[in-house]
Amino acid sequence: MVLSENGLLKFITCGSVDDGKSTLIGHILYDSKLLYTDQERALILDSQVGSRGGKIDYSLLLDGLMAEREQGITIDVAYRYFTTEKRSFIVADTPGHEEYTRNMAVGASFADLSVILVDAKQGVLSQTRRHARICALMGIRYFVFAVNKMDLAGYSRERFEAISQDIKKLIDELKLANTVIIPVSATEGDNITKRSENMPWYNGDVLLSHLETVAATGEQTEIGFYMPVQRVCRPDHTFRGFQGQVEAGTVSANDMLTALPSGEIAIVKAIYIADKQVNSATIGQPVTIQLDREVDVSRGCVLMRNAELKTAKEFEASLLWMDDEKLVPGKEYWIKIGTKLLPAIVSGIRHKVDINTGAFLSVNSAVKNEIVRCEIVMTEPAVLDEFLLHKTLGELILIDRVSHSTAACGVVEEAGKHHRDSVLLSDTSSELAVGLFDSFYYHPDIHTVLRHSSAPAIYQPGDPLPLQSAEFSYPEDFDISAEFGFANIRKGVFTGFGEHKADVPLLDKNGIQIDEKPPRDFGKYRKIAVWEKDYEI
Repeated sequence: MVLSENGLLKFITCGSVDDGKSTLIGHILYDSKLLYTDQERALILDSQVGSRGGKIDYSLLLDGLMAEREQGITIDVAYRYFTTEKRSFIVADTPGHEEYTRNMAVGASFADLSVILVDAKQGVLSQTRRHARICALMGIRYFVFAVNKMDLAGYSRERFEAISQDIKKLIDELKLANTVIIPVSATEGDNITKRSENMPWYNGDVLLSHLETVAATGEQTEIGFYMPVQRVCRPDHTFRGFQGQVEAGTVSANDMLTALPSGEIAIVKAIYIADKQVNSATIGQPVTIQLDREVDVSRGCVLMRNAELKTAKEFEASLLWMDDEKLVPGKEYWIKIGTKLLPAIVSGIRHKVDINTGAFLSVNSAVKNEIVRCEIVMTEPAVLDEFLLHKTLGELILIDRVSHSTAACGVVEEAGKHHRDSVLLSDTSSELAVGLFDSFYYHPDIHTVLRHSSAPAIYQPGDPLPLQSAEFSYPEDFDISAEFGFANIRKGVFTGFGEHKADVPLLDKNGIQIDEKPPRDFGKYRKIAVWEKDYEI
């Protein structure tokens, strides 16, 4: 293949501390003769005072900070651009230490492919699993698992196959579709740019060959055209244009566009790239679009055609928490989606993801480097969509309103629809979704009662129900009204679906008592939390 056929590949290297990420990239640059003479001479001189006994320390090509060289670890993300005969590359060398996971997430946000290194001596570690999850969370679909330091493992095929089995379990758990596993030695150069004579049992591609030929770029899976508006251009009173980058599809003169969130429709009068008028523009190009009439569009709005975007005020997201302060529901942040910046709060945490097992754990808060599924509410509706459908309008960051530091990054998982309640009462013939155990919070800054659903659960006949908590207090005996009949709770136990008895309270599926004579008393069994105090209403 020629260069134009393969295109630019953006990839990252990640893994645990001292897995050899910087050394691997340095070896690619050195072996491919991609260094200037003075760079090569400086590398040889710097290696004389290193820890490799005078041998070339390829990591020095990437680790430029003095603190990095002193500690022998990568701290900041190092970007390098290089070109071979078959392809151009931008590579981000990311830190492996847990303290710098946020730096690694920044590198992952730009990449098409991830090279995850695994130390052949230690195998798959927690940080390896965390980085794989973060890469999957950021939408990376192509993975190379490089089992490094095979020289220190005696180039053992058995050791490689044992580690490969652990990697395959991780691949299945995260549902990674495009993966390869390659045994390498970053220091000795085995299977980096040329096939290793020390591992004749390996028949797959060497690392550089795979990177040169993998078709990880150019995918167009998003439907329609859309462009988040970055700036309104008004050079004089005769011209009004909307500037931004085309994130999906193409736009041409005379196309009919919809402006969101207003929903106004207009026709494209002219398109400019820099100062030149063009007939059309496509994905990735920065453009100025002039419409045939005045519409209500400002920074943060979106121009689109057939993209099926959503406008929502509440949604669910998966977040990588990056702040030193805990994530606690109720605190207010700035949220940035596309080009829109709004106040928002995390109204609830549905679960935390266990890094090692992938299990969902019920939690009330989250600490640095944890991955959580959250409910978020904004002060006003914004244009967004699920990350899997439209990447740019499905990725977000949360910003602390006091320190202005990035508190979290994440992706929209569900928007524009009401999710099914997570608690079910079920027997062999019927099933009822209930919100009996949801929590409600009143947030005075946005004058809104916020709902937080409890952890998913299914209760079968004979199961006791958690009827007493700080948020609610239900009687031992009551019935729940359903379209097909009544759910019976007797002495705190779900007994199944049957008839309603007149001498027990009748509730709807949200825990509100249904009286024969209105009004209904919402506060009979419920409490609303306002900051630190509970008030019955």
